[in-house]
Amino acid sequence: MPSDKETLLGMGFDPARVEWAIKATAGRGLQPAMDHILENEGNPVPDLSSVSSAASSAPPAQPMDEDDQDDLEALSSLGVKGAAAAAAAAATDVEAKSIKCSQCGKIFKNTALANYHAEKSGHDQFEESTEEIKPLTEEEKQQKLEELKEKMAAKRAAKAVEDAKEAKANELIRRKAGKDINQLREEIQAREARKEAEAMKREKAEEARAKAAVKAQIEADKKARAEKAAMEKALREGRAPPGASTPVNVPKPAAAASASTAGRDFKDTRLQIRMSTGGLPLTTTLSSDASLQEVAEYIAGQDHNVNVETVTLAQHFPRKTFTRQEFSKSLRDLGLTPSAVLIATP
Repeated sequence: MPSDKETLLGMGFDPARVEWAIKATAGRGLQPAMDHILENEGNPVPDLSSVSSAASSAPPAQPMDEDDQDDLEALSSLGVKGAAAAAAAAATDVEAKSIKCSQCGKIFKNTALANYHAEKSGHDQFEESTEEIKPLTEEEKQQKLEELKEKMAAKRAAKAVEDAKEAKANELIRRKAGKDINQLREEIQAREARKEAEAMKREKAEEARAKAAVKAQIEADKKARAEKAAMEKALREGRAPPGASTPVNVPKPAAAASASTAGRDFKDTRLQIRMSTGGLPLTTTLSSDASLQEVAEYIAGQDHNVNVETVTLAQHFPRKTFTRQEFSKSLRDLGLTPSAVLIATP
């Protein structure tokens, strides 16, 4: 078969452009070379020494359709005969001038074209034919060339449309994926914001409950101190304590002292301990027989910054600071029953 260069020259292309196309496409085939010529039809031919081969980066050549191959071969030199046809001509008196497909009736001028047709169509029955494929005239060659150009242009246009559709579909997929990711991100952010809001709400509610509890404890301590003061005053004056259901006679001084002692005889003592350094107060209930040293140990157990040996305890009402010697006395003996508020200083 003629070479790609011979075929292109036989089709009437400029030799310089043929050389440029073959070098630019690194000899990858007839169709890439023709595509290069058609695509650069309006461009000047450069210096071939500066033209680099595109073999390493260009995609592999796509096989031409059977009709395109036939058209190109029809435009090439038609003087070459296939080996099978030559052998058949030597073996018989009738010269075989072509090869015919028995299944479709198509005629080929050599075995190469017949083999190509067999690969494309799957036909496998061929016979020699005496029908001669006449060479094309210059006008026919030009017409074939124009038809081939139009066919190739139509294929490129159809491929461009398909590429545009595929690009549009890919863009839609990309946008949808981006939209889904943004929506997921917004949902995560909204969920995190709700969690933070709920946590702040719970924290405020707990803080409000703690403040209410402290306030209630302070009010209870105030009431307990007022009741204690009123009771002690009534006992000193020989009157019945406030709220007593039965009147009592004014006792003698000794009896008054005994009643005062009985009034202090409470089994348990409720304490509220406030730290001079600030913070929430500590509340506890101890036995009235517990010593002030046990109170100091309790405070040290709740606050690691408190040292049992150096902590001082004081009372606002009546104002008093307890000495270290008084730490061994009971809450009852110190007059802290039934309840008292102490100030602890580490």
